[in-house]
Parts: sequence; C-alpha cells; structure tokens
Amino acid sequence: MRSPRAAVIGWVVARLARLRFPTLFVATALLFVVDLIVPDAIPLVDELLLGLGTALLASWRTRDERGRPRRA
Repeated sequence: MRSPRAAVIGWVVARLARLRFPTLFVATALLFVVDLIVPDAIPLVDELLLGLGTALLASWRTRDERGRPRRA
C-alpha cells in the first residue's frame, strides 16, 4: 500500500501531466522559481518537480507538418 504522501504526489502529477507542453513548461518553471526563492515553502515540492519534469520531457516531441508525432 502506498503512503499518503506518495498518493498526493501521484495525484497532483497525474493532473498536471494532462497539460500540453507550453502550459506544463510554465507550471514547472514557476514551481521551480518559487522553490529557489523560498526553499521548502510548499511541502513535497521537490518530489512534485521531479514528477513534472518527467511529464515535461515525456510531452516534448517533434511533430510533423500535420501535427502528428514523428516516428524515430
């Protein structure tokens, strides 16, 4: 069974991972800047940043002229 802390982080990251690339990038950047200015202002912010960074990299892909992801 997962801890309540892991459940909260998973829920937040899953909701934010649904965002498209530009919005997800802005949310991640803002959270990172807030964490740099005021360390540990938000509990679990480091874990959230790791999850959002993973979601950000997963959503970052090259698209062709029709808007579909390119195959490698």
